[in-house]
Amino acid sequence: MKNQPINLLKNKTVKWLLSVLGVIVVFVVLFNILYEPLFESYTGVKNAKLTYDNSKKLSDSEFEALAKEIIQAERKAVAIQKTKDEKDPFTRKVKIDMLMNTPSFLSNTKYKHIKFFEDAGIRQYKGPETCLKCHKTMTVHHPDGRVETVNTLDDVVNSIHFTFQRSTAGFTTYGFDGREVNAKGSHQIPVGKIDRACGIPGSFSWTGWAALVKARPAHLEGKDSVEIRSEGCGGCHIGGNYQPATEKMMPVGDVPEEAKEGIDCLICHSQTYDMNYRYVIKDKVGLRWNQDRTMRAAMTVTKPTDYNCLTCHQHDLGGDVYKYNEFNKALGYKHKRLLHTGTKRGTGFSPKDDVHSRAGLVCTDCHVPEGHKIPRGNKGVDLISNDLPGKKVACENCHTSAPHTKSVDRVILNGHVARLACETCHITHLQPENVVLRDWVHPTWNEEEGLWIPTDIYRSGETDKGFTFMWFNGNGTFLANALGDNPSNPGHYNPLDVQMGRITDPEIIAQVRKKAMELKKIYDDIDVDQYVEMAVNPLSQLSPEMMKKREEIIATRIRPIMEKGESKIYPFKLFNAMMYEDMGNQGPFGAMILPFDYPTYYETGDALQSVFVAVKNPIIKRMYETPFKEYMMDEFMYYFGVDGWNTTYPIQNGKLENVEAHWMRQMGSLMINHGITKDARQCVECHTTNGIMDFKALGYPPERVKDLTHLPELKTFHKTSGRLTRR
Repeated sequence: MKNQPINLLKNKTVKWLLSVLGVIVVFVVLFNILYEPLFESYTGVKNAKLTYDNSKKLSDSEFEALAKEIIQAERKAVAIQKTKDEKDPFTRKVKIDMLMNTPSFLSNTKYKHIKFFEDAGIRQYKGPETCLKCHKTMTVHHPDGRVETVNTLDDVVNSIHFTFQRSTAGFTTYGFDGREVNAKGSHQIPVGKIDRACGIPGSFSWTGWAALVKARPAHLEGKDSVEIRSEGCGGCHIGGNYQPATEKMMPVGDVPEEAKEGIDCLICHSQTYDMNYRYVIKDKVGLRWNQDRTMRAAMTVTKPTDYNCLTCHQHDLGGDVYKYNEFNKALGYKHKRLLHTGTKRGTGFSPKDDVHSRAGLVCTDCHVPEGHKIPRGNKGVDLISNDLPGKKVACENCHTSAPHTKSVDRVILNGHVARLACETCHITHLQPENVVLRDWVHPTWNEEEGLWIPTDIYRSGETDKGFTFMWFNGNGTFLANALGDNPSNPGHYNPLDVQMGRITDPEIIAQVRKKAMELKKIYDDIDVDQYVEMAVNPLSQLSPEMMKKREEIIATRIRPIMEKGESKIYPFKLFNAMMYEDMGNQGPFGAMILPFDYPTYYETGDALQSVFVAVKNPIIKRMYETPFKEYMMDEFMYYFGVDGWNTTYPIQNGKLENVEAHWMRQMGSLMINHGITKDARQCVECHTTNGIMDFKALGYPPERVKDLTHLPELKTFHKTSGRLTRR
């Protein structure tokens, strides 16, 4: 009898635990069943089984013939390279023929998967399903010596190339409230291209993922003739679904299996990936991007090379219209992709424009991956996500902090390393298509393309026009503004009001005025003087109250961040855009910019209507509701320098309300690190009265500016054979 209470207690405890466990099991089951359809209903995302017409099964004989063709082509290229020093054409041809008839030479192909596929009986490529037959896990080597075995698919799905965002720190980016973005212990929010409108592409990836646009180029005959073109962020990125991986930015949940099966492994690994298969297709569910899933592409996989990286990233570097962008010669077997004029950074990466490319280095020599996580470096000023934010990608990884060893002035040059970044001297120009000022509000008709396109008000690759020099300590603002301070004159450098706050170059101002006058012929309501003033002095758009608040924030919250660490002078590409903004969410550093709907914009030229269509997107609507406000938007606006997110939806009574066109209140500054030249700048390019370095803007006092522009030491040097030597 004495044991009865104890047994009863035990039974009650067991029953309670079983009840709790049962509730948990039921919750998990219901969550797995209901979350996905509820999420799709709430956000408007679409998921379905994805199919690709070019994923075809080969017979054994077809496989064998294709394998022979691939190997012959690859070895022929090697033979041509091996005999490049042979001057006599006939002798060279004989040597090439000899190599091509040597069994050991032909068997030494780099395409090892041909044999793997042959032995495994793989005759059709089905995406990740095929890859994972052998690569379910992978070994990841970390810099600290750790070796880790990870699930391959999970490693890809959680990489920036798939998620478009991270909810942890990317670079040392600071909000205008003085806090580091997504610092440990903070309310971390997803930050990246997935949820950030940008003045270069004019969209969120949510609203601009995949679109079919009706173009009317001049060469087409007939008034109603159209050419369907493909447009959108998904044209490069590895996700093959109807939208970016929206589920990954939420605090719970995962992308469905259908989306994972849409991952494009081959765009990063195949050495014969055909970009002509990259075009937008429309099925019964919606719009998405096609992929190259041919056996040819699958049989030529290797570790990623420049061929793979530049397939997408040359768009960011040299640009779509860059002369050496090989990939935009293959615009699509149908629904050809649009080429964008005006390049983002203007730093072409090719043997013609970059010393490292010319030396044969590949991207992963500097951006050393850990599994599928690829580092961008530990310095940056934008909100583009970073897989490995603590991993250094820098010149001194290879070149040391005293890189000059041969020139007679090496001591002077090495002394400059304490104050100047390598890029300051070794990036001498950007591509001429580098866009500095872009107007999305007043599109112009492109007759050749047959589309309305944003008007690039100013482009330049020249120093102090397309890019300038600023102090940088590795920190940036939430709006891509480089921060740092002049170590020899602390507190007297203010790039947010000077380099990024106004344009004073008479040539640029004259060009802006010329463009404004051209636009007035199309848009009669443009006040040319006002347009020019806003474009070259964007701070003029702020009220006196906002200007005062801005100055207070810079002094109390931003100045301490500028004074952190060690600052050096770096080159930065400058950019500003005229966009439509939600004025219900504005502050002293600007307002929430709104995206454009690509088909409406390109086809009609009605910029305001295209904003109306884009803002109707279900997930944009959800941004203006309480769950998104609490989860991320309040925090987003705190970083923006605003006291929380105003949930007043910009569409009221069927029309846009409180939406205005403005230039962003200061220029953004983008790091430039490619397009490196061997022959760097000469001393006299900076140290002269009209030199490229604006020492006053860099915060030097007048007497020091005079010293730096009148160096008597330069009289002992003169130019000989392209470099400075002593007389």
